[in-house]
Amino acid sequence: MSETTSPAAIPPPPRRTLRQRVPDIVIWGTLAVLLIIAFGPAELYKLPLLFTQSSNMVELGRGFTSPDFTQWQLYVSKMWQTIQMAIWGTFLAIITATPLGLLASRNITPAWIQWPIRRALDIVRSIPDLVIGMIFLVAVGPGPLAGVMALAIGTSGVLAKLFSEAVESIDRGPVEGVRATGAAKLHEVIWGVIPQVAPLWTSYALYRFESNSRSATVLGLIGAGGIGQVLFDSLNAFNYSATAAIVAVIIVAVIGIDMLSQAIRSRLL
Repeated sequence: MSETTSPAAIPPPPRRTLRQRVPDIVIWGTLAVLLIIAFGPAELYKLPLLFTQSSNMVELGRGFTSPDFTQWQLYVSKMWQTIQMAIWGTFLAIITATPLGLLASRNITPAWIQWPIRRALDIVRSIPDLVIGMIFLVAVGPGPLAGVMALAIGTSGVLAKLFSEAVESIDRGPVEGVRATGAAKLHEVIWGVIPQVAPLWTSYALYRFESNSRSATVLGLIGAGGIGQVLFDSLNAFNYSATAAIVAVIIVAVIGIDMLSQAIRSRLL
């Protein structure tokens, strides 16, 4: 007579005490309260208007159903100028963010260096690109250079923060191995840190380049060149057919940039 083995008893899931659950309750409760408070200021009570006044949206949308590509050469050239602005803005940001990202890392620099640099990066990230662009617009006049500098400064603050977070998550083993050879601090960074974070840094830089290609369009609002200036001119003239053509050019360019970035990232990561 064969013996039947009963299945092992499944242990009950671990139960957390009330004291352990208090932080989660506070966090999620605070989030719920903030959502309730922000309901009125965000005017979410107007959501029904999306359905009751949908005819207005349909009428506006008709203007975009027949894009006018008679000036497609102008749109393409301006889009190419916008991409060039994004290329230079991102490149200058990478040059600036690389040392700042290392200096802002807790596991690389002491607190008396790391803390003020982090606060300075917070200030840079908090200033809108339009404001930075206006500052350079006053100095160099209307044109792409003001847009390039606005993108470079704003992106350097973002990339430096991302770079520092990548450095703080590295494996300490290679760094200690380089240190064991008697190498200097700079050699520890070059041979122990940079090889670990280089693929992630490249991914961050490519993503910011994609974002800058779109942000440069908005900078055209203040006369910083690129296709954004043409876009806002067509919007102000209520020329929705031309606007639709410009938007189509932007969409194609952004899709192409995204596909190129994905191909580069797939070979690096």
